[in-house]
Order: sequence, then C-alpha cells, then structure tokens
Amino acid sequence: MEVRDNEYLWVEKYRPRKLNDCILPDEQKRVFKEFIDKGEIQNMLLCGGPGMGKTTVARALCEELETDYLIINGSEESGIDVLRTKIKQFASTMSFSGKTKVVILDEADYLNPNSTQPALRGFIEEFSKNCRFILTCNFKNRIIQPLHSRCAVIEFKYDKKEKASIAAQVLKRLGFILSNEGITFDNKVLASLILKYFPDYRRIINELQRYSAAGTIDEGILARVGEVNTQELVSALKEKDWKKMRSWVVNNIDNDPPAIFRKIYDDILDKVQTVPQLVLILADYQYKSAFVADQEINLVACLTEIMATVEFK
Repeated sequence: MEVRDNEYLWVEKYRPRKLNDCILPDEQKRVFKEFIDKGEIQNMLLCGGPGMGKTTVARALCEELETDYLIINGSEESGIDVLRTKIKQFASTMSFSGKTKVVILDEADYLNPNSTQPALRGFIEEFSKNCRFILTCNFKNRIIQPLHSRCAVIEFKYDKKEKASIAAQVLKRLGFILSNEGITFDNKVLASLILKYFPDYRRIINELQRYSAAGTIDEGILARVGEVNTQELVSALKEKDWKKMRSWVVNNIDNDPPAIFRKIYDDILDKVQTVPQLVLILADYQYKSAFVADQEINLVACLTEIMATVEFK
C-alpha cells in the first residue's frame, strides 16, 4: 500500500490509491475491477453511510484508469453556477491523453434539487462522449430520480456475513498504520474502536490518530471508547434537571450522532408514557444531525424538547 509521507492526517496519508487496497465486499470490488479491466467506467451514484470509502473508491478508479478527473464538493459548492463554470469548462474539453474525463461530485445530496440536480442530468447527456460523472451521497433519497436513472446505483452496505470479514480487514489495516507510525497497540483495543464506529472507516482512523498521541494504544483508552451510558440521562430527563442533562451531552458528544440517537431510543422507549411523541422527536433531530453545524446544540435541543413534552413513567 502506498503511503503519502508528506501528509499529517492519517486519513489522507493512508488513503488507498488502488482499488485492491480499498476495503470492500468481494462482489463490490469485482464490479469495480471490471471497469478497470475494460478501461472505461459508467456514470455512477455511490451511496452509503459516511466514511465508508465512496470518495476513495471513485478516486482510486480514476487513478488506476489514469484519467483526468475533477472533484467538486457538493456541500461547499451546491449552486448551479458550479455547473456553468467549473464543470462545463472541464467536461467540454478532451483530455490530452484522449481518455474519458471524470467529474466526481462528492456529497451530491447537498446539490440543490430544484436547480443544480435537474441541470446536471442535461450535462451528463451533453458531455457523454468525453466525460463521465461519479456522484457520492449519504442519502440517496435526496438525489432526484432522473439522476438515479442515468447512473449505475451502487450501495455501500454489508450483510451480516460480510461485516465480520470487513471488520477483520479494517483491523489489519489499523495494525499496519500503527506499526508504520511506530506505535504499540493492543488488538483488543483496536477491536473495541472498530466495534464502536464501524463502518465509518474515516472516523475510526481519525479517532485512532487522536488516541495515539501518547505513543501507545492500550487498555487505558477503553473507557473512552465504551458504550454510551444513558442511565444518568434518563434520571436528568425525569427530574427535568437541565444542567445535569447538558453535562451528559458534553461527556458523550464525541460519539457518532446516529448512534447516540439510537441508544437513547433503545434505552428510553420503555420508560415513557407518550411513546409516539418520543419517537417523532428523536426522528426529527436525528435527521437534522446530518446538516447541523453544531451537534451539541442539536442534541441539547432534542433532549430539552423531550424533557419539556414527554411524560415519563
């Protein structure tokens, strides 16, 4: 595996540049390998949870095909002007090598569904002779259907049998990273880290780099990567103790937002009288967590609404 020694962030330093180095289920990897063998790719929509390697795969395909490619981040440049300037200028010209160009639209679910996305379908057809489009997204339902029909839709997800194999590959990769960085580690601790954040590889590697600052990954960090404990939270909500609730949020906000909402749902459901109201509140704020700038404020707002409106047993 190639390592970028000039990078500080491990997620970039150890980002795979070849498809064989990407951690994927066998069937998915086979599909992508067929593109490389043919020397050509389709327009694609890669969808799945954050940190699962969608952008990495898109870049690896372009690198192996040795084609010119442009990356646009939809969360930063979502307006139609991006199409009219950057994308059109790039897609309308042939590459020096004569190969098909590729536009990678990262986080395409942030592109405006009323202007940019409808216009994009025309671009896909207009520049089909010399350019392909790879869209990545976390929420495929936020991509309009005309784009779905113009792309091969590939979902990054695993069944139960594949999870064990994928997790084993992640464990091996983490061991390689730590060994290369000269950091001692305990496989049991790595397994706990994977269990907590899987399948968000990016989050796993970022957390690993944070914990490795001491020069070792040992059992001392297990308490920090353990499961979210909601016992104190339930008590605070029942007592309507806002300060205690906010203290709980501060101590747990480093966890994955969807996992926090799911844990609250599982642990509090049988402790309330107004279950439908609880479910609707949690669903609303979990959805908002995908867009908000401050996860702590979002979670505090959610719990404040639960505290004020949900009746506990």
